[in-house]
Amino acid sequence: MQVTETQTDGLKHEYKVVIAASDIAEKMAHRLQEIGQQVRLPGFRPGKVPVNILKQRFGSSVMGEVLERAVTDSSNQALTERGLRPALQPKIEIVSFDEGKDLEYTMALEVLPDIKVMDFAQIELEGLTVEVPDQEVQGVLERLAGSHKKTQALSKKRKARSDDVLVIDFRGSVDGEELPGMAAEGHHLELGSNRFVAGFEEQLIGIDVGEEREITVTFPEAYANDKLAGKDAVFQVKVHDILETVPMEINDDLAVALGEENLESLKGKVRQQVELDYGQLARARLKRALLDQLADGHQFPVPAGMVDEEFDVIWKQLKEDHEQGRIDPEDKDKDDEVLRAEYRAIAERRVRLGLLLSEVGRQNGIDVTQDEANRALMQEAQRHQGHEREVFDFYQKSPEAMAKLRAPIFEDKVIDFITALAKVTERKVTPQELQNEDSASEPATASKKKTAAKSAAKKTKTTKGKTAATKAGKES
Repeated sequence: MQVTETQTDGLKHEYKVVIAASDIAEKMAHRLQEIGQQVRLPGFRPGKVPVNILKQRFGSSVMGEVLERAVTDSSNQALTERGLRPALQPKIEIVSFDEGKDLEYTMALEVLPDIKVMDFAQIELEGLTVEVPDQEVQGVLERLAGSHKKTQALSKKRKARSDDVLVIDFRGSVDGEELPGMAAEGHHLELGSNRFVAGFEEQLIGIDVGEEREITVTFPEAYANDKLAGKDAVFQVKVHDILETVPMEINDDLAVALGEENLESLKGKVRQQVELDYGQLARARLKRALLDQLADGHQFPVPAGMVDEEFDVIWKQLKEDHEQGRIDPEDKDKDDEVLRAEYRAIAERRVRLGLLLSEVGRQNGIDVTQDEANRALMQEAQRHQGHEREVFDFYQKSPEAMAKLRAPIFEDKVIDFITALAKVTERKVTPQELQNEDSASEPATASKKKTAAKSAAKKTKTTKGKTAATKAGKES
């Protein structure tokens, strides 16, 4: 194999690779010999099929296989011998090949840059710790009580209103035909719950006990039942009772209804969850500040191909947002040329931070363990109750999807590693102070470095999953 570097331009390299015809012929003969040991042809004993017969029968497919393997092996060897780390999959083009002649191809690639990592001890950060007041816990308990209502008889006779529970009989028909599932007796229906087809519950507002009413509704065009989709339906409804809903009292009964032993146990769980929520908000603020300092502290060239891929993801999301009327006020009066320049700068920053975090992880042996990956997969499966098996199968069959699942775990571990080396000053704040400072931090960042604020605000993620940039995280 002869490898000649034909072009070098920063991170871009191009090579001409020539594999001698004799090497191709040797690989071809070896592969045909392997096939000859396995194949069974009429008139020949196993392992005794002449090479010329094998070549006649399998030569075309074997040649394609041999060439593909030769290109893969030789390109990997060329990269390894030169210590090159491709940023993306190298682009390979066959220049010439005929049977009995040399194989010649070109290989173009961008390599990962050399990154000199700053001294993380120079980084100064402020960590915020929230002291959760009792009234905040009480507020959560009140919301929980309000969402777990109980019903009771009306304290005073009146007509039905929203949030009441009606005990009804109903029977429906479409074009005069009563269809299965359109009738029930003694059904409890909460007005305003939107559990019935649109318009049904609203027409029962103001009804009285013992009253009968005819309700007309139209089923959606996309309704699951084809016999009902887009059809008008008429329901005869009779009300047997009206019950009013009231929030549960904040006591042990509420705790038991929520799966806790008593009210004190519920309060402890609520406080723990509130502290966790504020802790995540404080961590996000700390992370943004850290990423800003990392971006300021590192300047190195980034592969243009990686920037192109990241920009394409951001730009596609931006276009989808615009089509749905979600437009950043800062972007409203800008043309595409200006927006492309701004968002390409964001893409470049993301890639640079992604490469940096990946390099820090590589240099310090930071990786995602199998147990951590399994826990993430379990959490993802739990988000799709009833389809857990399908989720597991999908990720097991898709290394790219699994890489995307590992990426935020890797990022968090690298961020924790850097934060542990930085100088972090802790400050206690109230929940309101944290929210005020968090909302104020992005505009401040924007005035200092506009692309940083936009990058943190956008929630798009790289879909490739195989490049170092995908490890940078959503807020880089």
